[in-house]
Amino acid sequence: MMLSRLKAKSERKLAKQICKVVLDHFEKQYSKELGDAWSTVRDILTSPSCWQHAVLLNRFNYPFELEKDLHFKGYHTLFQGSLPYYPKSVKCYLSRIPHRMPSERHQIGSLKKYYLLNAASLLPVLALELRDGEKVLDLCAAPGGKSVALLQCAYPGYLHCNEYDSLRLRWLRQTLESFIPQPLVNAIKVSELDGREMGDAHPETFDKVLVDAPCSNDRSWLFSSDSQKAASRISQRRKLPVLQKELLRSAIKALRPGGLLVYSTCTLSKAENQDVVSDILKSCSNIMPVDIKEMARTCSQDFTFAPTGQECGLLVIPEKGKAWGPMYVAKLKKSWTV
Repeated sequence: MMLSRLKAKSERKLAKQICKVVLDHFEKQYSKELGDAWSTVRDILTSPSCWQHAVLLNRFNYPFELEKDLHFKGYHTLFQGSLPYYPKSVKCYLSRIPHRMPSERHQIGSLKKYYLLNAASLLPVLALELRDGEKVLDLCAAPGGKSVALLQCAYPGYLHCNEYDSLRLRWLRQTLESFIPQPLVNAIKVSELDGREMGDAHPETFDKVLVDAPCSNDRSWLFSSDSQKAASRISQRRKLPVLQKELLRSAIKALRPGGLLVYSTCTLSKAENQDVVSDILKSCSNIMPVDIKEMARTCSQDFTFAPTGQECGLLVIPEKGKAWGPMYVAKLKKSWTV
């Protein structure tokens, strides 16, 4: 079967070394912020063999044979269609046991059939409730997985994918070329603007804005091979909330009145998650929180959530059998009057 052939290709050991500098730092912070839940989260984050990968099927080159194999292997569809907003065009499969399929190689002129991702990465995309014809901004778009997921949900009238880092921008372009047919790619604008300038460049332009912000990527930071670089990252970490708030303020300027904004990170850090959103809500009188608790209720079968103290914010934490996250998602709306 196709899945068995793919699995055979992907048998490679994860020889990763945990960075003690980062682990010690996380230990101090997250044992306070998460309490007893931290020990379980730490065990998953430090054990790559427990990590899971969801399989998002590409509707532009649909892999019917692979889908049959996934069913045969016991995979099930994410959310089981239980969310109020869950487009039928989105097909994401996951297994309850750790299982790795290989990523497909990029081939010019050939569309990939599936995208591997942390299943929690779909939550910010679904929270946007994208509809056909809307103008959408993905402010920090590389490597492109969420842009690809957005296009599985609907056909936006205009999709602007922005990435400030030139190396990551190349990655973004390649991802779009690998998954999206040429006529659609031509309707997508890709830019290399400092996200903090987007609001002034395109004021009140977009119906929906996704800010998947640069953050302390907990999973990758734990396996930093260079301890000096890791120490430098930790010392710079306190500056990230400043950048995140600047990006959010720019995104708010770019959002039309009545539009929705989703902010997300892949860190557990309260300073980069709840505190950033709380500061924005206090300082921006035209921004309102949108209750997102229903998403947590309907997704509890596939995800574990930690309390955030916010109706507009969710925090997915990994545990055994549900090794998704970390992923923080906050949903905001721009009012018509200031």
